[in-house]
Amino acid sequence: MTTTSNEGVRAGAATDAVLEVDGLSVEFPTEDGTVRAVRGVGYRLGRGDSLGIVGESGSGKSVTAMAVMGLLPATARVRGSVRFEGSELLGLSDARLSDIRGSGIAMIFQDPMTSLNPVYTIGYQITETLQRHNPGLKNRAARERAVDLLGTVGIPSPERRVDSYPHELSGGMRQRVVIAIAMANDPDVIIADEPTTALDVTVQAQILDALETARAETGAALVLITHDLGVVAGHTDRVAVMYAGRIVETGSVEDIFYTPRMPYTLGLLGSLPRLDREEERLTPIAGSPPSLLNLPPGCPFAPRCPMRRDTCDSDEPPLRPTGQDGHLSACHFAEELVDTGAEQVFDTAGADSEALARFADATSTGNPEEDTV
Repeated sequence: MTTTSNEGVRAGAATDAVLEVDGLSVEFPTEDGTVRAVRGVGYRLGRGDSLGIVGESGSGKSVTAMAVMGLLPATARVRGSVRFEGSELLGLSDARLSDIRGSGIAMIFQDPMTSLNPVYTIGYQITETLQRHNPGLKNRAARERAVDLLGTVGIPSPERRVDSYPHELSGGMRQRVVIAIAMANDPDVIIADEPTTALDVTVQAQILDALETARAETGAALVLITHDLGVVAGHTDRVAVMYAGRIVETGSVEDIFYTPRMPYTLGLLGSLPRLDREEERLTPIAGSPPSLLNLPPGCPFAPRCPMRRDTCDSDEPPLRPTGQDGHLSACHFAEELVDTGAEQVFDTAGADSEALARFADATSTGNPEEDTV
């Protein structure tokens, strides 16, 4: 595990990094001010590694992925470094990035209907992807490969379905098609952005199995973005928890689930139903995430945190080692969470009401002072 001053976090044990994100920051200028969507995010993936990025809506998960893929609007201000196989991606032309997208790094988006063209068959869209990165591939061979890919991701009767249009398939089937397109050119990295959103539990499990198949078939490293800790538990090796645009805790799945060192992570776990603890009450986190337009000084989670103290209101904690190999936490009092459960930190009343009121006032009036990561 290696760290940098920009809070880069190693996602796996391999020394040969295929994707390195270091000190990534993304800002969006608006009429009301600057939205600081991503603040100093970093991670490092070796070949075959898997990283789950978890957080509430608006925490910066998807913006981080879009920055890696070079898909943000021209108005976005992006700083930091994104290196794929040692080559810097930030600043590359769209034509050069298009050569990397799909073949080097593939992305699976939340809504397959926005990823698939409604006027073309799914077979055409798969073959187009194949031939874009393999110009010498003949139409017949590309179609056969498309049928094979559809069968690999679990679509029944792929020989018939290859001529279907997106609207003729269910939501789960469409997402399988998107996964097939992602794995078509054997990418080195697959980024899956909330791939199970809006699907029922049974279909979610099938999609995650298809994603595992894609990873096994291609040998790709995986970045799995989700708001559900339960999803990453069985499908990634490491986890990065994001809050207010930055990583606030990272470690192995075992570190995050069994020895969390950040109150926010503890709160997420406490709100997750578990069959082995039926008698324990869930412990929801009171309040809402802060506005990224006017972040208050100090720790962004402080207004919602029952462990809040004066230093939390003035100083934002850096991401630092907890003592366990590869486990980092952004909390001034991480050591106090040793052998502590969510029910001991959070109560049903939530965080201190005075702190919540102070936070609401800070975000409404704005704070001109820039925070640092």
